Amino acid sequence: MFPTKSLAACTVLALPAVVFRVAGVEAPPVVVMLVYGTAVVAASFVLAWAAEAVRKDISGALAVALLALVAVLPEYAVDLYYAFVSGSDPAMAQYASANMNGSNRLLLGFGWPLVVLVALYTQRKKVLRLPQDTKRDVAVLLLLTLLSVLIPVSGSIPLAFGVVLIAIFIIHLVVASKAEAEEEPEFVSVAAAVAELDTTTRRITITWMFVISAAVILMAAEPFANSLVAAGSNLGIDSFLLVQWLAPLASEAPEFIVAVLFATRGLGAMAIGTLIASKINQWSLLVGSIPVAHLLGGGSANMALNPRQVEEFTLTITQTLLGVAIIIGLRFHWASAVALCGLFAAQFFVTGTEERLILSAVHVVLAVVVLWINRKHIVPTLQVLKPQKERDVQFEASNAQ
Repeated sequence: MFPTKSLAACTVLALPAVVFRVAGVEAPPVVVMLVYGTAVVAASFVLAWAAEAVRKDISGALAVALLALVAVLPEYAVDLYYAFVSGSDPAMAQYASANMNGSNRLLLGFGWPLVVLVALYTQRKKVLRLPQDTKRDVAVLLLLTLLSVLIPVSGSIPLAFGVVLIAIFIIHLVVASKAEAEEEPEFVSVAAAVAELDTTTRRITITWMFVISAAVILMAAEPFANSLVAAGSNLGIDSFLLVQWLAPLASEAPEFIVAVLFATRGLGAMAIGTLIASKINQWSLLVGSIPVAHLLGGGSANMALNPRQVEEFTLTITQTLLGVAIIIGLRFHWASAVALCGLFAAQFFVTGTEERLILSAVHVVLAVVVLWINRKHIVPTLQVLKPQKERDVQFEASNAQ
């Protein structure tokens, strides 16, 4: 049965934003934030359902990569708006950094543990084992994390560095497209109903879901982003914090819910795999696009960061390093999930610069310890980054010996 009610509900929730934008309605910042924020959430759900359903026609690693890419479109729209405007208004640069870092830490510090713990509870297990094809994602994420150290060290995001990150994302996507398809994908919620439609109807439906949801998100991005900054002043809340946590929470919620639904059906490995792919998208394409948007908005080719932004990047990088250390052995223990979530929560109580740097140091120390425990997996994981031909030669040579 086609999920008319679900799509109708999302339409109703998004409609006020369309009316506000078309009619040019002016309202207090808090009202504007709620109207456009609700539209972003509603459109994000439709986008997530469409991205999942398209796996019926595109399977394998490429489908997971594309699903993750589409799922973070709402975040891209808001973040790149801030980056673009910062080209003419340097004060807005901090919000591009806030949104990107907040979303990254929310995804890894809350999203990963949530999905893993739900999956383990459902399966009555203590460890979630990840498939071997996840190894490449782990390797790419490790590479991106090590490269990103350049950002806080230089105190900026150079355009050339952004181009390198975008190139890594493109190469990763191309390699994923050549991976062999696995078993028939499973679907949940609205996506399951869409996937059951006949081929022509399904593809038309998915196309319209993509187009309409993307249009709503792009339409709402600018007023939503501006209202977050203005609402902070009206509510007496640091605008930086609103941009850092409220916007990502709105855009990430549908992706988290879809992933949790997969986890409840015993598809925990696939669920966490999608979130890992999303992390790669954020850490490559999103970060790389920020200086590009900044330049197109009239800024320089070297997007400078203030001390607070450097601090935010440092915390995100060290958290990511710990996340990579945990999954490099393709095992996610419940204790690791709890630890990640606990450290994520700690940052809301540790607000001073010195304390947050100590928290970053804790991430690094724990990452080193976990990497030592998983040391036998480091080299094999990095070897996945080698060209396939070179790996085939090494495999043949080892067999000959």
